[in-house]
Amino acid sequence: MKKVLNTIFEKISTIQHLASMTIVASILLFLAALLAAVMANSSLAPAYQEFLSQQVSLQIGDFNLFSHGEHSLTVLQFINDGLMTLFFFLVGIEIKRELLVGELSSVRKAILPFIAACGGMIIPVLIYILICPPGTDGGRGLAIPMATDIAFSLGVLSLLGKRVPLSLKIFLTAFAVVDDIGGIIVIAVFYSSHVAINYLLWAALLLILLYFIGKRGSTNKTFFLLIGIIVWYMFLQSGIHSTIAGVILAFIVPARPQLHVGKYIESIRCAIKFFPVSDKDDIVLTNKQIAKLKRVESASDRVISPLQSMEDNLHIAVNYIVLPLFAFANAGVAFSGNAESIGDVTLAVAFGLIFGKFVGIFSFTWIAVKLKVASMPRTMDWKSVSGISLLGGIGFTVSLFIANLSFGDTHPVLLNQAKLGILVGTAIAGLLGYLVLHFALPRHKTH
Repeated sequence: MKKVLNTIFEKISTIQHLASMTIVASILLFLAALLAAVMANSSLAPAYQEFLSQQVSLQIGDFNLFSHGEHSLTVLQFINDGLMTLFFFLVGIEIKRELLVGELSSVRKAILPFIAACGGMIIPVLIYILICPPGTDGGRGLAIPMATDIAFSLGVLSLLGKRVPLSLKIFLTAFAVVDDIGGIIVIAVFYSSHVAINYLLWAALLLILLYFIGKRGSTNKTFFLLIGIIVWYMFLQSGIHSTIAGVILAFIVPARPQLHVGKYIESIRCAIKFFPVSDKDDIVLTNKQIAKLKRVESASDRVISPLQSMEDNLHIAVNYIVLPLFAFANAGVAFSGNAESIGDVTLAVAFGLIFGKFVGIFSFTWIAVKLKVASMPRTMDWKSVSGISLLGGIGFTVSLFIANLSFGDTHPVLLNQAKLGILVGTAIAGLLGYLVLHFALPRHKTH
């Protein structure tokens, strides 16, 4: 019983910490998107576009790491194909953690959010197809309303504070993770072209090398990072979207620490017990003291798995640097005032996020519970599920990413329409979800 209570309290404290981070991250994302929209519709628009089209390079002799073929990456490409690999690497780590020890670690835990996520992907795509059939120019973007933005949706949910039951936060996180898996599969399968097998073979060899090094107990994160950069470059040249390299690399990073926590505590106690203490209050440590402290430092590195350590280190960089930069580079919707600003793609994306996500998540959850395929968590009811289903329509980050892959190079007008649909759909879904939960959740604190 004590172990169960400790696990619950750990989950609560972890989610509360993540909630505070996601609120700040969501505000930064919103401000970055707002700044991009303002610049795209002001006299600064040419400067904004010129900045994004600037070339970036990391030159070593004739070799340019930031290049695709013989062309240097632009700032926009560097953010979308380079920095966003870190985001997808973090997403891969979170998926792996959920599969190993989280809410997707068993069929019993995973079945309800998995079914909900399937509905949240299928119905928006069907709505999109009804408005923009396959074969039309707009048909390429049918995957845009599939995704749920975990940071934004959890940020909105966190505004309701302690009224939100833990089961509701876990349900939202779990089906959003499954959504991410669906988005990653779509990117890998449908947005790859002209595959260069030789680059993929080199990448595969390096990944196999990393796998066996990890199996032998290596926890050197710098080594994994350096090899990871090489793998990213190979994917960039291969025709498979480079962000997929981040996801695959995440699944290879060791999840098991070298040193068990019990042995670590024992070694710390031993080090403290026999630590050579000087009678004088010296500011310079002796060689014996330094040696003891280095042993403690080495043990501390080995008791945290590379997977957990990298996840902890990446959250700040991804949430506070990478995603705001991505929002600034991709959310610049131009409101030109002509008929091209709003089109079928705008309506397909917005309706997919607002209605498709809600209908898909809610109906599939209802069917699963009524057919007794899965059971409803005790602290959830259908009113709260309806609010969470609306929050599932917050599809900002991955939706913008897929929109760029769909229309970025060939259809700038359709890309602008897709961006507008994403911003409108996300804003309305987020607002409706917050209002429904505000009135549906009990006024007293929920534990």
